[in-house]
Amino acid sequence: ILTIAGTDPGGREGIQADLKTFAAHGCHGTSVVTAVTAQNKTGVLRHVLPPDFVEQQACITSTLKDIRVHAIKTGTLFNSEITKAVASSLKAHFRTHGRVPLVCDSVYVSDYGVVLSGEDVRTIVKELFSLAEVLTLGEAEAQYLLNIEGRPVKITSLGDMLVAAQNLLTLGPRAVLLKGGQTIVSLDDILSVKPPNDAQLEIKSDFPLDDNIEILGIGSTMAIKDHVVDVLCRPNSTEKDSFTFTLYPRPALKSKNIQGANAPFSAALACALGNETPVEEAVAQAATFTRLGIETALSFGKECSSLTLNHLHSTSRLIIHPKTSRYPYPLTLKFIQNTASLWKQYVRHDFVVQLGKGTLDRRSFEHFIKQDYIYLKYYARAYALLASKSNDYSSICAAVKAILGIVEEANLKNTMHTSFFAQWGTSLQDLERTPESPATTAYGASLIDMGLQGDTTVLIMAVAACLLGYGEVGLWLKREAQKPDSWVVWQGNPYLAWMEEYSGKEYQAGIVAGLKLMELVAETDSPSKPRYDVWFSVWERTVRFEKGFWDMALSLS
Repeated sequence: ILTIAGTDPGGREGIQADLKTFAAHGCHGTSVVTAVTAQNKTGVLRHVLPPDFVEQQACITSTLKDIRVHAIKTGTLFNSEITKAVASSLKAHFRTHGRVPLVCDSVYVSDYGVVLSGEDVRTIVKELFSLAEVLTLGEAEAQYLLNIEGRPVKITSLGDMLVAAQNLLTLGPRAVLLKGGQTIVSLDDILSVKPPNDAQLEIKSDFPLDDNIEILGIGSTMAIKDHVVDVLCRPNSTEKDSFTFTLYPRPALKSKNIQGANAPFSAALACALGNETPVEEAVAQAATFTRLGIETALSFGKECSSLTLNHLHSTSRLIIHPKTSRYPYPLTLKFIQNTASLWKQYVRHDFVVQLGKGTLDRRSFEHFIKQDYIYLKYYARAYALLASKSNDYSSICAAVKAILGIVEEANLKNTMHTSFFAQWGTSLQDLERTPESPATTAYGASLIDMGLQGDTTVLIMAVAACLLGYGEVGLWLKREAQKPDSWVVWQGNPYLAWMEEYSGKEYQAGIVAGLKLMELVAETDSPSKPRYDVWFSVWERTVRFEKGFWDMALSLS
């Protein structure tokens, strides 16, 4: 989206405000500067740029030559020469690349008085209005412009606004948006207004106008007596020489100290039109954006009474960074980084180091494997809960496959667990009679409790630490074993089967599937801060339990 306007060092109006609005709508902003200003609430000092340089910005630099622009808005153009330079650039671009929506929001009258002379206004009408998809202006500007064009009007009512908008439409734009703010009307005025020449009339509002909403007034300031109305006038698409009016009423705000409420409206409108939104809906979106920006206005000035429109009211900071090719697992990375010390204690545990060296006391390993056998029952139940809480067959199927994999590992012959049991002469009956360690009970019970209390996302986070941690250990030991003079003993290690299991292709494929599932959850249902905190607390708790599990093995507790 391209804005052609002057600057505002305070960021309330002009190009700075436009670019913030573009970003808030997810649009890439480009700009052509017509003047550099120094201004505050008492006045404006400006340095108007040479017209040829303005034209060079539009035609030669990246704005129109190198970037595909989907919509354009013009702000303050300052004089006839700049207007002609801008119009020349736009006409040349439209001839070559086709027409794109242009929102003409030139400032004719400001809070400090008249900005443009009659000659400058007539130049804008002549050069730009015929290019405009929508002409936007306020009530004072409409009166000033129509007076110059020999069609004087005094706007004191909603009916006057409709007449003024229709007169403005005859000057060349495809549609006119007359922004309300000075004329205060009642609900009865809105519902009873008669459009000129029996034109069609529609009302679009993002707040309720009728009854049967008493409950929404509880604890709120919804009761509204005074309204202001934006008026959209455009040709009727079905009847020649007829018009359609659309009214956009909103509550009249008591505060008169909101600065920067003009430019964001037209900038938001340009964004919507650039996304191919029909003009009547585009205006509704822009009106809502501006109203919310006013109602959530921010205090940046030294005087508390001076407020600035909030351009970023509907944006939020991402809790989790977007996925990239370099960092395809941002959620998992955030989890591990925020538990870095605990995670290292888990995956670089002394139990793991001794196992890699082949020096781990067999009693510790045997105690660990037997308790792991018991824990896998809890782990399988957790996946059963995941299946029961899933809403689609693919998720249910994935959970069931995980359960079957766990059961097969614990019971079928020639698996890693059962091969160790066979070496030790331990039968399944012996395993069933093995006393359950308090560490196993605590971890397992906590896992089931998290599963019962949480939704599917909580369960996915709860089972992840075990899955990912063992895969991390397997890869680490395998990589260390490949180094010259490694401390890891691979061949001849009594625990080789365990290391091969968790560094092997099958288990690592499960790791990738688990990672993708976690990231998919975060990507499709981006968490709020409280929701992320729940996920993280579950992750941190299970990592702590995993470390405690190996503490238990070494201490034979």
